[in-house]
Amino acid sequence: MSHIPVAALFAAGLAIASPAVAQDQKDESFQVGVASWYGQEFAGSITASGEPFRPGALTAAHPSLPLGTEVKVVNMENGREVVVRINDRGPFAGDRIIDLSEKAAKVLAMRDDGLAKVRVEPQQ
Repeated sequence: MSHIPVAALFAAGLAIASPAVAQDQKDESFQVGVASWYGQEFAGSITASGEPFRPGALTAAHPSLPLGTEVKVVNMENGREVVVRINDRGPFAGDRIIDLSEKAAKVLAMRDDGLAKVRVEPQQ
């Protein structure tokens, strides 16, 4: 009977298990839910990051992602996407998962509707 060092078995197990773990982590790294947007009525208001809110910037409010995080937001109704930077906290209404700047809402073609089902995925 041959003996295989435990370290080799452990390393082999990691090599086999790693893709599944990475996939699980990737699958958990995005959210799907409702997005809303905010615009001119909040222009100049100080955001959680300390900077003034600019409706023409590609920014967003999220309840828990670190400030400064860039996320890709995909409108699941039309496939349009945009990358925004989290600079504020919110949304504070209903079951919404992200509040977008007016410019981001325009890029996603959801400005007129006000709400859209989106996928939010942090970028590396």
